Amino acid sequence: MKHAFILFILFLVSACSGSIDGKNYEQTGQPFDLFTFFEGDVKAWGIVQDRDGNLLQRFEVDIKGKIDGNTLTLDETFYYSIGNGPTERTWTISKQIDNTYTGSATDIPGPASGKGFGNAFNWRYNMDLPVDNTSYNVTFDDWIWAFDEDRIINRSYIKKFGIVWSDVTIFMEKK
Repeated sequence: MKHAFILFILFLVSACSGSIDGKNYEQTGQPFDLFTFFEGDVKAWGIVQDRDGNLLQRFEVDIKGKIDGNTLTLDETFYYSIGNGPTERTWTISKQIDNTYTGSATDIPGPASGKGFGNAFNWRYNMDLPVDNTSYNVTFDDWIWAFDEDRIINRSYIKKFGIVWSDVTIFMEKK
């Protein structure tokens, strides 16, 4: 029993320790500009995997971005070939004076916050994630890396109690 408890504690510690340090990307590549990339039409392709690597969802997203002053509005339309989820989401993102970002979306219960780190961008928010007949309040820790001015990759870690339960990988290309 004592050994099982120790193994459980080690599992929890190792599951929580895998966070990305944005400072590692501050001097890497051309800085990523969230507003510039998402202004206009963007096409995205993604997958969701559970912690064992099993495919839960495969989807495409059409994104239409519009800038009005310091506010970016993203209208997203989702299409699923495996699994299901929201079919639409609208993000409203505001750039702050200190070059951080805040945002909200139609299915996000609280504010999202973001910050750029060179060619990387970190976006964090909570979501009530529907699974079967229930809903779980989870934390999304999104990391975006720019390949160039037309292509990015987004890796989202979905956490509950600080433990990564699944992740999302999305490739996006500006049209």
